[in-house]
Amino acid sequence: MDRTPDTLLEAITYFADPNRAHEYAVAMRWPNGVACPRQGCGSADVQAIATRKIWRCKECKRQFSVRVGSVFEDSPISFSKWLPAFWLLSNTKNGTSSCELARHLKVSQKTAWFMLHRVREAMGTRSFERKFSGEVEVDETFIGGKAQNRRGNSGARRGAGTARANKSEKAVVFGIVQRDDSGKTRVRAQVVADTKSRTLLPALRDNVAFGSTVYTDATLSYQSLGSYGFDHLVIDHAIKYVEGRVTTNRIENFWSCVKRTLHGTYIAPRAFHLNAYLDESVFRFNNRELPDAARLEEAVKGVSAGVKVTHPAG
Repeated sequence: MDRTPDTLLEAITYFADPNRAHEYAVAMRWPNGVACPRQGCGSADVQAIATRKIWRCKECKRQFSVRVGSVFEDSPISFSKWLPAFWLLSNTKNGTSSCELARHLKVSQKTAWFMLHRVREAMGTRSFERKFSGEVEVDETFIGGKAQNRRGNSGARRGAGTARANKSEKAVVFGIVQRDDSGKTRVRAQVVADTKSRTLLPALRDNVAFGSTVYTDATLSYQSLGSYGFDHLVIDHAIKYVEGRVTTNRIENFWSCVKRTLHGTYIAPRAFHLNAYLDESVFRFNNRELPDAARLEEAVKGVSAGVKVTHPAG
């Protein structure tokens, strides 16, 4: 097969050839030609050492491989396993667990867990330099398990007064959706410290252009949005969920996708890893209209974004 794969079956066959898998990784990382990854260099004047699958930069005189300065660095795992892992996490609607990936690739669960977090790191490097504008929906949600399932509380009775964890004990996630009537709605999400206005409003200002129309629920933290240069419209969920264009149903839909992934596939991720799992859900949501092969390409293109290299070694 000369063309790139369009299905999982084709991908497994295509990437089974280590040379072809390596060529694919090189093409995705350097679509305009191989260049030195060393910070402050970036020269495209490089010499290939084909027998070792590395290059030598004629500018800084250093050797490097496609792994240097990427999520693949310091990993002995072959691209024949890395790329199917990228495919699975990019295209499985509710994520892929480390145990499942370990069975598929015949690696240990610890190795699969390491690989999945490196893939999420690549997914999270999407550039968000431009602020959202136009019509945006803003909301926050709480993520965490029941109190009866917390460590040290395994004996709590189902239905007891401690069955549900207090919201203060859960992680707070803040999300923003930019509406697009053509169906290309985009989302951003991040873990925040709390739901107070001093936390949520700066996060909103960092991601939404002034003059935008902002739709929220009746949370008091958003009351002063109008004074910050936004057109603020509120829907009170105690009364109704939609009034014309005033609704937060799109961000609520994203929250449902996130929680199905976290509760159904990952079960109980640690709070300090939550942003990585959010990056995964945001990536799939923002690229949902792409075919599987294109979604894989988008993920692999992020393997080196944001990674600084001062002294690469082949």
